[in-house]
Amino acid sequence: VWIDVGSRDETPENNGVAHFYEHMAFKGTKNMTQHQLEVEIENLGGHLNAYTSREQTVYYAKVFKKDVPRALEILSDILQNANLDEGAINRERDVILREMEEVSKMHEEVIFDQLHETAYQGSALGMNILGPKENILKISKKDLQDFVKTQYTAPRFVVAGAGAIEHKQLAELAEKTFGNLPSGDSSTDTKFRVSSPAKFTGSDLRYREDREHLAHLAIAVESASWTSEHTFPLMVMQTLLGCWDRTSGSGSNMASKLCKTVAEQEAAVSVLTFNTSYKDTGLFGVYAVAEPDRLNDLSWIIMESMSRLSYKVTEEEVARARNQLKATMIAQLDSASSVAEDIGRQMICYGRRLTPMEIFARIDAVDAAAVKNTANTFINDNDLAVTGYGPIHEMPDYNFLRRRTYWLRG
Repeated sequence: VWIDVGSRDETPENNGVAHFYEHMAFKGTKNMTQHQLEVEIENLGGHLNAYTSREQTVYYAKVFKKDVPRALEILSDILQNANLDEGAINRERDVILREMEEVSKMHEEVIFDQLHETAYQGSALGMNILGPKENILKISKKDLQDFVKTQYTAPRFVVAGAGAIEHKQLAELAEKTFGNLPSGDSSTDTKFRVSSPAKFTGSDLRYREDREHLAHLAIAVESASWTSEHTFPLMVMQTLLGCWDRTSGSGSNMASKLCKTVAEQEAAVSVLTFNTSYKDTGLFGVYAVAEPDRLNDLSWIIMESMSRLSYKVTEEEVARARNQLKATMIAQLDSASSVAEDIGRQMICYGRRLTPMEIFARIDAVDAAAVKNTANTFINDNDLAVTGYGPIHEMPDYNFLRRRTYWLRG
């Protein structure tokens, strides 16, 4: 079950409530206790879980074919009839605070949270999914009830399935189990609503911590939404820049000029190109981990590689990136869970399922000219969002990086 609700639908006062409710959904309902829920799922040989992102919340179950009706009944029950017991709420505060501690040790997670915080400062998209500690300590039963009442409405729900299930059966079960969801406000609950506009701000946010051995940095530009004509060129650009890790067998023989240069000059421990899309905006850039004394060279290599896309891209490297992207996308659909995720995400983002054939056709339509056009739109002489963590005393300042978003200024 995909719900078009995430931390972006919160306010600074209740930031963290979407993720908090995701935890509480499994703590018992008006029809069954937490123990009964856990025992029943185990008896079915099933798997029940959930996760919250900035724009969506997902609850999913994996069960045998004969147990699909019961699985949907359980999902419907935890989403519409959660108990929200005061004692359970207070116990869950500690669980979420421990989760926050664990996340704070994952440098990649921290860097991307910082990147959103600085890129979308002052807007809901910049808020942390888990929320600040003070909110976790004060979120009440009423806050959770109000959030579900206003946000968990029928137009925002997508029930997706894959594997041993027929579409007609799923549609009938969805009508039976989720047919009584509140309809919401028709003026605000449109399919492609944006709860709070995202305003990108060119800026940087740095946390220097010299006790760490490696520096982490991310450099990004504002990119396109899910439905933009630039979405597929950006995906090809992401593949074209690529990713590399020092522990991999490849290096100077890689096709990606970014990865090849980084490997040859030993400029980083790892580099990763990311392309994150939202309803009305996106982030495209590079995340890297490096020794402290390599940050200056690494920053120059990253900016040179990103800016080059606006000026000097060959058809050969674009064709290679297209093929790599298609192979990666097909490989990701190797299980029923992955296919169900793909269907749910596309129904939320596009309002329909894009077949692999249509996606391949859209990827094949991307040539060197399309890449240059997209790079000129988003990279060439555009503001950056920059963040760094660790021993970053040699990381160049914002002006150094901003100057290298272009080769020649018209």
